[in-house]
Amino acid sequence: MTLKVEIVPCLQDNYSYIIKENSENLVGVVDPSEFEKIDNLISKKYKKLDFILNTHHHFDHVGGNIELKKKYDCKILGAKVDEKKIPGIDFLYEDSDEFKFGNTNFKIISVPGHTLGHIAFYSGKEKIIFTGDTLFSLGCGRIFEGTFKQMFGSLNKIKNLPKDTKIYCGHEYTKKNLEFCLNIDPTNKVLGKKLIWVNDRILKKLPTVPVSIESELNENVFLRCNNIEIKNNLAMKDSSEELIFQKLRALKDEF
Repeated sequence: MTLKVEIVPCLQDNYSYIIKENSENLVGVVDPSEFEKIDNLISKKYKKLDFILNTHHHFDHVGGNIELKKKYDCKILGAKVDEKKIPGIDFLYEDSDEFKFGNTNFKIISVPGHTLGHIAFYSGKEKIIFTGDTLFSLGCGRIFEGTFKQMFGSLNKIKNLPKDTKIYCGHEYTKKNLEFCLNIDPTNKVLGKKLIWVNDRILKKLPTVPVSIESELNENVFLRCNNIEIKNNLAMKDSSEELIFQKLRALKDEF
């Protein structure tokens, strides 16, 4: 593997990610929430910034764009749909396009729901995906611009990637998401064990990401809408997976 990922906590609970491609000495940052924290790391450790990768246009994911571009003369990537919403955008991408980052190819996956132009950056070679606010550890994003149907479809795109894919998401929401999952699926022993691990990580002030798609398939209720126990717990045993998802998302909004 030629890609190094450094997690950068930003704002209150955001994660930005500095990515270093060793073969061609390229440096990028995914969703720079704020300038100062990203700049401090780059100026000390990397001395350059070539690309900014934006998953969507919300300010807590693009807040550092303009200042970073001004200082480092970097190029900004985002969805074509967000052409007029992402500050300083240079390169526009659509579903299934590829972005070549040195010897690492990122496939662009359109994942609308949270926003209409939301995209994820996936590398099969490196076995990683940057999901922004679409899929979180043990949760998924709120639906603001899109529809339940769109978000359900977007999550299915991600869940069908190889199980050893590591998920780097946009926020540290794992503890709260885990509490919701346990509320919906209280007899899940895997979730009980996960709670111990999550509490330990938080106590040590360490991130709970990345997580694997495999673990999410076992733990994240939003990816388990076909689970009979979850259906029974919602009193919706004969409902479609999409309706189960819609109910779960509505419940989470009020949790």
